[in-house]
Parts: sequence; C-alpha cells; structure tokens
Amino acid sequence: MSIKGIFPIDQWDFESESILADLPSGDLELLMARKSEQLYKKGEIIFREGAFPAGIFYIVNGKAKKYKVDGEGREQIIYVANTGELLGYHAILSGDNYPDSAAVLEESLITFIPREDFLDAIKQSDVLNRRLLKTLSHEFAVLANSLTMFAQRSVRERLALQLIVIREKYKVDFEPGQPVEINMGRDDLASLVGTARENVVRMLSEFKEEGVVTTKGRKIIVLDVKKLIKIANYR
Repeated sequence: MSIKGIFPIDQWDFESESILADLPSGDLELLMARKSEQLYKKGEIIFREGAFPAGIFYIVNGKAKKYKVDGEGREQIIYVANTGELLGYHAILSGDNYPDSAAVLEESLITFIPREDFLDAIKQSDVLNRRLLKTLSHEFAVLANSLTMFAQRSVRERLALQLIVIREKYKVDFEPGQPVEINMGRDDLASLVGTARENVVRMLSEFKEEGVVTTKGRKIIVLDVKKLIKIANYR
C-alpha cells in the first residue's frame, strides 16, 4: 500500500533525484560533456572518506550507502541513496575532502561527472543552483530528524522506522496491495539502525511473529506497513 497521507516520508528521505530532472538542455550538456559510466558490483567502494573529490556521482540504476567508520572500524550508515540521486557533491560545494564514504548495496550503474564540469554547470545554471540550495536545505532537515530518532527512540522503533523508509526505496513497478521486498543484508540494516546485528535478527523474528514482515533469505518482505508505522510510534 501507499503510505502517502499516513506517514511523512519526505521528512526522512532526501529529494536529490529531482536535481537533474528537466534541466535546460544547454546546462545538462555542459554537466555531462565528459561523463563516464561504470558498473559497480555489490559492495564496491565509490569513494572513501577523506579522499579528494574529483567529481560527483549520479546513480543511473541501483542503490548505494553513505557511511562513516569509527576508530574501532565500526560502520554507521548515514543514508541509503536510490536510483536518480547524486553523491559526492557536498564536498565540492564546501571545498573539502569527502566527509564520508559511499559503496553500492547492489550491482549499480553510476555516472561520474568531473569536478570542473560540475562547477562550470553551477556557474552557468540558475536552475541547478536553486535546486542544489533547496536540496541541501531539505537534507539538513532529514539529518536533524535522524539525530532526534537516535536520541529519543528505542531500537525497536528505529528498526520499524528504517524499514518504512527503505521500503519506499525498494518499490519497483509497485502495484497497490503488492508486498515490497527489501534486499538488504542484516549487517547493513543493523548499521543503518545503529545497533548490533543480533538485535536486528531478534527483532525481525518478533516482527514475523506479529505478522508485520516475512523473510526470504536476506530479503525482508513488508506485509503490514501500517503496523510498522504504529511500532515506529507514528500515528
């Protein structure tokens, strides 16, 4: 089912997929003049935290995770990016190195746009500038909500909330009433929720007993998104 009207998904999901949509043809040509495409295998690194930003990345097809690694090597996923979204542009806009790392969650086709072309397009395109400013403002609000979630919600609530958000990203050719399959490993899901893998496995078993989800290998099939919203403490 659609969650429109019963859950504020826009408060938890970036909207950068709209940045390049219907750009003026001249602006888009300038941006894509020296683009290159690469097919990444599941788990491959797109860029690493601290590296010099040679350009930005556009997900033509697939999904990627943005994450940070602490001093003990533990990974914390910040965000899951979907088809149509941009990665790496924050570092170029700020003039810093990449503040986080990115890797693909599944086989993904990704376009690389050189730094110079991105900066030239920004100088020329008022449309691109406005969209970037709007997107950055929205992303700040989403990250603020995420910080509040980790500070104020239980692990069970956080897992339910992340399953709601990730479910939206895995909708492909969605038909009303059709269950949505989330193809994400338990380690990645635990990193996204901010808990240990065994906690995620245990709570998924509880959700299965409650008829909220079922599983098929690593896939999680959401059966009752309304119950998930209730567990996440959204009314």
